[in-house]
Amino acid sequence: MTRLPRGLTVRRDAGLYGYERALRRHGLDPIAGVDEAGRGACAGPLVAAAVVLPSGDRGVVPGLADSKLLTERARERCYDEVLKRAVAWSVVVIGPQECDRLGMHVANVEALRRALARLETRPAYVLTDGFPVDGLGVPGLAVWKGDRVAACIAAASVLAKVRRDALMRELHRVYPVYDFETHKGYVTAAHTEALEQHGPCVIHRRRFVNVRRVEDRDPQIDQLLEGASS
Repeated sequence: MTRLPRGLTVRRDAGLYGYERALRRHGLDPIAGVDEAGRGACAGPLVAAAVVLPSGDRGVVPGLADSKLLTERARERCYDEVLKRAVAWSVVVIGPQECDRLGMHVANVEALRRALARLETRPAYVLTDGFPVDGLGVPGLAVWKGDRVAACIAAASVLAKVRRDALMRELHRVYPVYDFETHKGYVTAAHTEALEQHGPCVIHRRRFVNVRRVEDRDPQIDQLLEGASS
């Protein structure tokens, strides 16, 4: 299902909690939001989260917003508040090898499905960010820029982002030459330079063009050739 139930509308100025309030008035509760972090990165895992927030004041998370719009410190505060307030939540990690095997879109949909399946509370309705997810077993709606307009999706985006950033900091200690702590595996000038110099490591996603381009190169051979031509 990719539309709201018949007779239900949500005003554009309804605020971050407008979708949840409208769905509850229609008798649909609990409501789960799902989102992911790391889809566009060329290294590291894909992380998906699902969150069910309670109704009323307890479900209002102070400072909640799309994780990409928050500072790291603000995300950490929201993360703690979401865990404290949520009726149910789950986080799923899909490694880079599985992302390569499935392809990013399929891996993304699979991660969202798994996150929902692991919720201890079965939702009556699901809100997803951007595109519909089939096979959920319950009705749902794909919300354009959902992490900016639906609280449960924003909460899921915060859990996924904070958890993935923590994983990338751990991976930075294993592979410090790539500086994963700074760019979190996304394509930046510094990351591209590190790839060119050192080649990809085991957590790089081979489906990405910039990784494939340097995958077969041996940096030590490059250095030998450069030395021979000088």
